[in-house]
Amino acid sequence: MIRWLRYRVCRVHWRLVAGYCRYATPAQTLSICTKYGLIVSEIRIALLNAAHNGTNSRRNFRRELSADIVEYDVNDGRLPETGDFDAIVVTGSRASVYWDEPWIDPLVDYVGDAADRGVPVLGVCYGHQVLAEALGGRVAGMDGFELGYSQVHHQGDELFDGISEEFTVFTSHGDAVIRLPPGAELLAKNEYGIHAFRKNHCWGVQFHPEYDVRTAREVAEGKRDRIGDQQVDAVLEGVTEENYQAACEAKSLFDNFIDHVRRIRSDAGERSEPGAVSDPGASDD
Repeated sequence: MIRWLRYRVCRVHWRLVAGYCRYATPAQTLSICTKYGLIVSEIRIALLNAAHNGTNSRRNFRRELSADIVEYDVNDGRLPETGDFDAIVVTGSRASVYWDEPWIDPLVDYVGDAADRGVPVLGVCYGHQVLAEALGGRVAGMDGFELGYSQVHHQGDELFDGISEEFTVFTSHGDAVIRLPPGAELLAKNEYGIHAFRKNHCWGVQFHPEYDVRTAREVAEGKRDRIGDQQVDAVLEGVTEENYQAACEAKSLFDNFIDHVRRIRSDAGERSEPGAVSDPGASDD
């Protein structure tokens, strides 16, 4: 099998299309198998981990993203050296995008360049703010701090398919996107401000759909010096199994994002069939 065609094929169903695929180009194989649901593409994602202690982020995103994940510790200035990824996910961080730290501007530039190339990007919390800055929006500090389980209202988009218009999420941020990038669409908000936006194949979400109960508790505990014991204790009282289960509804946005990335790959494969500009697998045996 040609290396760029990175599939897991169901052996039972493969025989049904083997005669066709034996003589097909890689792009034609992708098209026919995807059309009839006979394969699951291995989506390759660059996880740009901006958390200063990335253990929780690593565990949470690897659990929620059904993909082949390659992780980069961007705090150490590590970024992908190639564009060999189907999508990019940028995590949360205790940093602010306007801090004067040597790793932040290269991260923002990398995300902006990827978006310009049409690579799908999902930014979460700090990643949401990085994406906004990369696309020409503006981020600023808030008067207060949003921490704990909150209600957010979305206005409809494929990223929110299967998610109630008003839904529960865990939030932890003292910065916010105060101006959307030119051409971006507001998707979700609450009383604290913008919670999601989209521009082309890029989405930012301010809340944390990836969090589990352990992470929610650890993050809240870590905010005592910033917001005080009283607010933190109140937040911890709300970190219950009931609230966590309610917030799990928002986790489906990860599958929705992967589905979008898979459709882009499929469309790109169809455009590479005979008569298209190029066939990326033609000489890669």
